[in-house]
Amino acid sequence: MNVIIGLLIPFAGTTLGAACVFFLRNQLNPKLQKSLLGFASGVMVAAAVWSLLIPAMDMSDTMGRLAFIPAAVGLCLGFAFLLVLDVVIPHLHLGVTEAEGPHCKLKKTTMLVLAVTLHNIPEGMAVGVVFSGMLAGQEQITLAAALALSIGIAIQNFPEGAVISLPLRSEAQMSRAKAFVLGTLSGAVEPVAAVITIALSRFLTPVLPYLLAFAAGAMLYVVVEELIPEASQGEHSNLGTIGFAAGFALMMILDVALG
Repeated sequence: MNVIIGLLIPFAGTTLGAACVFFLRNQLNPKLQKSLLGFASGVMVAAAVWSLLIPAMDMSDTMGRLAFIPAAVGLCLGFAFLLVLDVVIPHLHLGVTEAEGPHCKLKKTTMLVLAVTLHNIPEGMAVGVVFSGMLAGQEQITLAAALALSIGIAIQNFPEGAVISLPLRSEAQMSRAKAFVLGTLSGAVEPVAAVITIALSRFLTPVLPYLLAFAAGAMLYVVVEELIPEASQGEHSNLGTIGFAAGFALMMILDVALG
């Protein structure tokens, strides 16, 4: 039951964020949006370090001075994986008119949802890998630490859900209900990715340190490729910086206090 709850917590964050479409008329205030993007970046970077990379190196301590290898290799593979997805899947980021990936005739709204869905995959994998490690009896990963990661991702998913549902309502002239459903579905990939990862855990346990680092690399790719640039564009970029510090500190506190 604890595992099921842990897997659904991030999805709940996206759902609550998407529900903002019922209470707000237009897009989020630009200042608030920059703050939330920075906050989400801080949460993801802290989660990548404390919940994924450090446990990956701790699990490899029998390698002595080479304990960094699984973390370094997994990190690079995670970056490469998201880079390939960015190239082969058509998607459109918020505030951008030119779509990325192969040319297609998909609607703008569909590509907006694809962009968020694409970047939710590593978050779902991260939760699944951490819970897999806990179920496998890894001392470095406790239930509290796994729940801390789920809560941290849920916190950063809240603004993400709002950032996708509100533009669908204001720019695409969708009904509030349809914008909410699409915003919610963009986060549905997270529990799916987590469940698939756990289902394969029996085969993945020997390479768990690599998988933890892989998830960290994929999450960091999202931060560097999308979140930080969006938070830094235009005026009031300092709000994104402040948000980053707040998000990083909160996730660090959650991981250390609960772990």
